[in-house]
Amino acid sequence: QVQLVESGGGLVQPGESLRLSCGASGSSIGVWAMSWYRQAPGKERELVATIAPSGSINYADSVKGRFTISRDNAKNTVYLQMNSLKLEDTAVYYCNAPLHIQPWGQGTQVTVSS
Repeated sequence: QVQLVESGGGLVQPGESLRLSCGASGSSIGVWAMSWYRQAPGKERELVATIAPSGSINYADSVKGRFTISRDNAKNTVYLQMNSLKLEDTAVYYCNAPLHIQPWGQGTQVTVSS
């Protein structure tokens, strides 16, 4: 199993930016597609962005043009750069491997509030 630890969340105002990190330990994630998910209060967990080992990327329509997913296989880490944050981006953000689901980490809270 791979241990996933998310970090980088915080409280920001609309329009500001955050960069989330997902560190993996226990095994290399370099050969896996990796995704960021989020879960807002009272809602189902949703897929935000995915990056394949090849570097191919997909985003949810709600974050296209604002969020950027990237990975550093040498550091066994996946990132999510979030720009132009909106109130509706408020959620706990998680990472995982969509085709090799690992135990979920604790997530990192992102709160966008004016």
